[in-house]
Amino acid sequence: MASRRIREFLLGAGVAFGFICHDPAVATQETAESSRMDAHYMAKPVIVRLDRRLAMAVIPATARLDLRMMRYETASRVARLAKESEFRHLFEGCQIGAEPPFGNLFGMPTFVDRDLADEECIAFIAGTHTDVFVIRYSDYARLVRPRILDIAAQPKCKTKRRPAECDGPMLDHVGVD
Repeated sequence: MASRRIREFLLGAGVAFGFICHDPAVATQETAESSRMDAHYMAKPVIVRLDRRLAMAVIPATARLDLRMMRYETASRVARLAKESEFRHLFEGCQIGAEPPFGNLFGMPTFVDRDLADEECIAFIAGTHTDVFVIRYSDYARLVRPRILDIAAQPKCKTKRRPAECDGPMLDHVGVD
């Protein structure tokens, strides 16, 4: 399963991570609520078609992807949401809507919104609607090498708090469950 693949990838790279198993949730914001995470730290991957290629845009769960900015920032002529039928085959072992934010593992460039890149830690689903991983953004950036862009339309009121998962023992050891 994809969760195992991500876990092995993180362990192989020596990345400390936290793991939260929660009640099933489909929407990323629901996942944040179910796992008791602040939704602003939840990385929401959105698969897009930029001209003729697929790409992954990773934004905070509290935001929506601004396709106009995506087109502008990537110098693409066309930027649109990809249809599930265009990318489903790439995410074998993942439940629909539970794609992890590692475009590099699935053969596509990854773009991250600047607000998410400014966070100390991020949380993300990894193949199922019950598993959430928490890692330091610096580790994510090292592993994925995403291009940082201004691509998310943020809600007007945004509270920025450091997630509790960045404190304490959750990330003290590689592979803490």
